[in-house]
Amino acid sequence: MSTGGSGDTGGTGKRLDLEPDTIERDLVKLVLTVVELLRQLMERQAVRRFDTGDLTEEQEERIGLTLMLLEDRMAELRDRFGLRPEDLNLDLGPLGPLLPRD
Repeated sequence: MSTGGSGDTGGTGKRLDLEPDTIERDLVKLVLTVVELLRQLMERQAVRRFDTGDLTEEQEERIGLTLMLLEDRMAELRDRFGLRPEDLNLDLGPLGPLLPRD
């Protein structure tokens, strides 16, 4: 009794074709998605602190500059890997998108 074809271990004949370029881009996409989520959370927290007057003028400037630099670096990395901002918004199915849409 024969169990199948020549060397077919999965029964379907399909192979998983992994491309190093695709894996790197997908990993970068995942990391940038997490960083973007954290950036947005930090930005919201900063706005709340601005609104309540918890920060000194120097702290406001430092936080604003830090968030702008982070956003610039994110844009550079997206450009480098051919990603758009909307590419970082994971679809969570019935829960909707991970990141709020602007």
